[in-house]
Amino acid sequence: MKNFLITGLAISLLFACGQAEPNTTSNIKAQNFSWSLVTTWPKNYPGLGMAPERFSKLVERMSQGQLKVTVYGAGEFVPAMGVFDAVSSGAVEMGHGGAYYWKGKVPAAQFFAGVPFGFTADEINAWVNRGGGLELWEELYKPFNMKPLPGGNTGTQMFGWFNKEINSLDDIKGLKMRFPGFGGEVFKRAGGIPVNIPGGELYTAMQTGIIDAVEWVGPYNDLAFGFQQVAKYYYYPGWHEPGSMLEFTINLDAWNSLPPHLQSIVTVAAKAVNQDLLDEYTASNNRALQDLITNHDVQLRELPEDVINEFRAISEEILETSAANDQDVKKVYDSFKTFMAEVKSFHAIAEDAFVEARTNSDENS
Repeated sequence: MKNFLITGLAISLLFACGQAEPNTTSNIKAQNFSWSLVTTWPKNYPGLGMAPERFSKLVERMSQGQLKVTVYGAGEFVPAMGVFDAVSSGAVEMGHGGAYYWKGKVPAAQFFAGVPFGFTADEINAWVNRGGGLELWEELYKPFNMKPLPGGNTGTQMFGWFNKEINSLDDIKGLKMRFPGFGGEVFKRAGGIPVNIPGGELYTAMQTGIIDAVEWVGPYNDLAFGFQQVAKYYYYPGWHEPGSMLEFTINLDAWNSLPPHLQSIVTVAAKAVNQDLLDEYTASNNRALQDLITNHDVQLRELPEDVINEFRAISEEILETSAANDQDVKKVYDSFKTFMAEVKSFHAIAEDAFVEARTNSDENS
């Protein structure tokens, strides 16, 4: 009887202990989180502004409401260019924007946005996700208490909007143009005057003459902002942003407070939005371009080859000089160059060769 009682007591204790662990796990899983996400874009702006909105909906659905993310457009909670500091300080949990906006704080961050004559959208996705880029990016942002994730891509952009034709570099000299990142440095070295202005202020700046020309994204977004009303000539190609990646930034304290399953949901939702945004631009840009040409009498122009060649030479010089003067830039640039050489080698006989064959076929048909 004594042994029976002891055995019964032991079983009861084991049962009680077994119950305690699931309850603890259940409490963690049941904890709800409410986050704020601030952006550099106007609220609900097509493409760029809708990416964080879609992210928010995906996260809430996949977490069954356990993590809710409220999105604020530029100026609603913090100014457009205040996103980095707001996330870093913990004033908000998340941000969405472009890494080259923070070049004054983290010069090497520009490689994770648009680099002149650099990666296309597919290539930068591959470098960040499979080529060691994300680890370098995380290393750059860690001192600022932030974690980055890819947050969309606009594909190859347009060079921009002008009210005069660009026939040589002389036509660039003295022009005030909205131009962020490495591309703005190239423009400056070529004789232009780059200005960094938030997207929501660009139309008025162009209309009132604060700037003479504007670089934004491409037909889909440019049509939405109405640049066809304040400029006549639309130039391509977007040598400065061949595959412009956007970013989600997450405050590290907020990130570490999430249980693993919610961290996975945030990561997967960001991946989905990153691809979805590129799909949106690929599907929408040509329709918008035809609208601009057909219904708004926009004059589509290609930059002269000698102008592009000069921009390329200046770009290489600026990148090499930046790497020589900043160890973080050098570390990222070395990875960037190595991966670029690898993908260019294969693309020469794959994508590039196919596009050339397809173009020749169209011309001969």
